[in-house]
Amino acid sequence: MGNGVVLHFNLNYEVMGITKQYLKSKPVCKVTFSVSAKDAKSVAVVGDFNKWNPKGNALRKLKDGTFKGTIELPIDTTFEFKYLIDGNFVDEADADRFQWNDYAGAENSVLVV
Repeated sequence: MGNGVVLHFNLNYEVMGITKQYLKSKPVCKVTFSVSAKDAKSVAVVGDFNKWNPKGNALRKLKDGTFKGTIELPIDTTFEFKYLIDGNFVDEADADRFQWNDYAGAENSVLVV
């Protein structure tokens, strides 16, 4: 978006966060993604772990309007990711950090497991 143009989307959602559960029995971490998006039709988490495939990790909508899903990821690994909410890419406010991505031309959320 050259020339300082900033686009704002009027989306009714609140990124709620990530929880991590490290397993003692194997070298993986169960990562649960939660997004409160009552008016959204679809929410997915896309990133390095699923080759940015929007169908790879769709989150399930609960009765309270929260979308939630859990993914097992290998420990000692770092992943860039975003949420895809009704076709709009959204960062996780509580990401472990953010990293500039030249391909996307934007910052991505980063998950460290």
